[in-house]
Amino acid sequence: MAHPLEIRVVSKRFDDPSAATLKGYLASDGYKALEKALKMKPEAIIEEVKTSALRGRGGAGFPTGLKWSFIPRQSPKPKYVVCNADESEPGTCKDRLIMQFDPFSLLEGMAIAGIAIGAERGFIYVRGEYRYLIDILDRAIAEAYDAGYLGKKLRGTNFHFDLMTHTGAGAYECGEESALLESLEGKRGIPRIKPPFPATSGLYGCPTVINNVETLASVPHIILNGGEWFLKLGLPKAGGVKLTCLSGHVHNPGVYELPLGFPMRRLIEEIGGGVQGGALKAVVPGGSSTPLLNAEEALGVNLDFDSVAKLGSFLGSGGVVVVNDRTCMVKFAKRIIHFYRHESCGWCVPCREGTNWLELTLTRFHLGGGRSEDIDVMFDVAQSILGRTLCALGDAAAMPTISIIQKWRQEFEDHLAGRPCPYEREFAHA
Repeated sequence: MAHPLEIRVVSKRFDDPSAATLKGYLASDGYKALEKALKMKPEAIIEEVKTSALRGRGGAGFPTGLKWSFIPRQSPKPKYVVCNADESEPGTCKDRLIMQFDPFSLLEGMAIAGIAIGAERGFIYVRGEYRYLIDILDRAIAEAYDAGYLGKKLRGTNFHFDLMTHTGAGAYECGEESALLESLEGKRGIPRIKPPFPATSGLYGCPTVINNVETLASVPHIILNGGEWFLKLGLPKAGGVKLTCLSGHVHNPGVYELPLGFPMRRLIEEIGGGVQGGALKAVVPGGSSTPLLNAEEALGVNLDFDSVAKLGSFLGSGGVVVVNDRTCMVKFAKRIIHFYRHESCGWCVPCREGTNWLELTLTRFHLGGGRSEDIDVMFDVAQSILGRTLCALGDAAAMPTISIIQKWRQEFEDHLAGRPCPYEREFAHA
C-alpha cells in the first residue's frame, strides 16, 4: 500500500497483480507512450527527456537526455540500448520491484530509448542473484513480441527493436558500465580504460546507451505526460520522483517513491516511524558506497543530488540506511570494507591491496589488537585508494571508510582504551 506522502509514478502499478501481464499493462496506459514516440522525431524524444531533468537513478545521477544526445547518430555502426539491472549496491532493492511487478514499463522505456538513439537491439543485464526475475522478464518480452511491441516493424512502422535478457554471475563489479559490457560480451567483468566512452565505443565497440532500470522505467511516463509535468514533480535541476530504499534501524523499512528534495528527517521520522532501538547516530544516504552522514547532517538535508553533494556525499542509488547509537562504527566500517574487498575484481593494485589491508587492520582493531597509529594509517590507505582506480569500486570502498574515521574517530580511540569493543560489551545484554 502507498504511504500518503508518496507520489507514485514508477511504482503506480506495484499493487496491481495484472500489471505483469500485457493485458493488465495495456489497461493502465501501457504502451501509449511508445505509440506516441513512434510518431515523434528522435531529437524530439531526447529533448523531452532533457526537459524532464531526469537524472540517472543508478547512482551517478547523470542527466539522461544529455547521455542519449552523445550517441553519434550518423555512425555506420549498430547502436545498442543496455539496461543495467545489476542492482548490487548494499542498501538498494528497488529495481527488482519494477522488474517483478511492472516489467513492461522497462521494456517500453527501452524501446523508446532505441527510437531516440537509432538502436535496433537492446539487452537487459540482470544480476546473478535476480535470476528468478529473468523468467518474469522473458514472459513479458514474449508477450510484447507477439503483440508487435517488440521485433520488426513495431506497430506497423518501419522501426525495429529486438530485446533479450542476459544474466550476470553475481559480481558487484559488473554494476560498473564498462565491466558490464565486458561481461555482456562474454569476457571477464573488469573495467575498461576510458576514453573511449560507451556512447562512441560501447558494446562490441559500437555506440551504446547504458541506463538503470528505474531510469528507463521513468521514460514512458515522461513521454506520455510530458517533460514539464515530470520536472515539476521534483526540482529544477533534478526532475521527478525517485524510489528510495529505507532500511536499517527504523520501524517501517521499505521502498518509497518520493519527490526529489523530500526532507530526510521526514523520511526517517514520518515514513520510517522513527529510529528503532536508540537514537540516531548515522545515515548512509545512497547505498554503502557513499560517505556517511552524522545525525545532525542527516536530519537537516533534503533527498536530492545537489543537497547531499554539499555535505560531501551522494544521493547515489537511493539506498538510505539508518544507524542507531548502539552501533559500533568500527565494526560498521569493517563490514563495509569486507564487502568491497570481496567484490574487488583485483584489476587495480590500490583497490586489490588496499581493501585487503583495510579489512585485516579493521578486524584486528575491532578485536582489541589496535594500535594508536593504526587510525591515521587506515585513513591514509583509504585516501591512497581514492581516485586511483580504473572504476569507482575503489572509491566506493575508500569514501565510507574515510567518512567514518573523520566523523567517529572517538570510537576508534575508545577501542584502544576499552579493548576489545566497548559497544559490544555495553549492549551485550540490552
